Amino acid sequence: MDKITFCIPSKSNLRYLKTCVPSIRENAFRKDHDIIIFVDSDEDGTIDWLKQVKDKYNLTYYVNPDLGKHLFGIGKAYDFCIEKSTTDTFMIFHADMILGKNTDLKAFEHLKLKTVVCATRIEPPIHPNNGEKIQIDFGMWPEEFKKEEFDIYVKSNLNETKITNGIFAPWMMYKNEFLEIGGHDVIMYSCREDSDIFNRMKLAGFKFIQPWNSLVYHLTGRGAGSFDGDPIRHEQWKLDMINSTKEFIRKWGSNVQHTPLMEPIIPHKYDVGFIIKNCNQQLLEALEPWCSTIYVDCDYNSYIQNEQPNTKFDLSERIKPYYNEKQNYILIEFDAFKFGVNQFNIIQNLSDIISESGEIGEFELDCFKISIMNLTTFEKDLIKIKNLAF
Repeated sequence: MDKITFCIPSKSNLRYLKTCVPSIRENAFRKDHDIIIFVDSDEDGTIDWLKQVKDKYNLTYYVNPDLGKHLFGIGKAYDFCIEKSTTDTFMIFHADMILGKNTDLKAFEHLKLKTVVCATRIEPPIHPNNGEKIQIDFGMWPEEFKKEEFDIYVKSNLNETKITNGIFAPWMMYKNEFLEIGGHDVIMYSCREDSDIFNRMKLAGFKFIQPWNSLVYHLTGRGAGSFDGDPIRHEQWKLDMINSTKEFIRKWGSNVQHTPLMEPIIPHKYDVGFIIKNCNQQLLEALEPWCSTIYVDCDYNSYIQNEQPNTKFDLSERIKPYYNEKQNYILIEFDAFKFGVNQFNIIQNLSDIISESGEIGEFELDCFKISIMNLTTFEKDLIKIKNLAF
């Protein structure tokens, strides 16, 4: 196989890197793959350790130039590593992952143009499984990793022929194809960056391949903080996830959707305006991300002031007075007094409802008056982004 680059962001992840990095050198088919680590924060001695082992493990590391003040965020950190790579192919890898024997080779065997190949995760059974991963407990923390048992299991599955269509880290693709779509979107600051780029890849015509003989052990989001057994990281992760999810919805017009095997489902993105009578601050906060423009009859300045630091979108362009001229292709008009949980479910599925209507005109649904002037969709305009310079 060709030489590749493992790209690994680290946010005070020394505890995990000490298991992750050695696993790449021990278990990869090629022992000379490049390893690039980007240190986004260091509150645990990560840099000192990397200085000590960089020659031993033949790795390269870079440090956030604004260390301790501002984070790059995971998407931008990945892109930095990819930009620095000198191989034609790279693999996105999490610090809390442990490479199985020949994982690189078994993935590379399926790599071709317009293809993204991901390894199959083995995880301890603490999160739901829809068939997209293998659940076996080889340890909950890196210090208690059952290495010998894991190695035996991986070796016994190297001849597995199962292949599915889905995408999750670690994933491998050609560097030039990644750069053509602009890399990760930095507005997904610390979460949802993967869902965003997977949507864009699918719209750009990429095929997702998951071979089940290419195996990694995943400590289920320990590095990022999605695992609630690490309270300090988890609290920050929850805040980051809330903000990134709202950014994702603002961009795509819908929440993250995928098949049980993790292949993206991408609803159409329409130009939608909400016209809300008797609106209030709580409803404005809940509904603003779900449309292109929201026209309200309540004071919205305090919402803009509080929320603008959390988004890259200009909220003054998204929120307008109730009687402002309406220029959206599709208008949804309703009274806030008639809005509840069932109505919010309709909003969340609005793209599918509009798609199924399929025609210009007006109709009523529940408490909503829906006026469709133009059915142009915009999701394919989101494929490419202009990445920020480093």
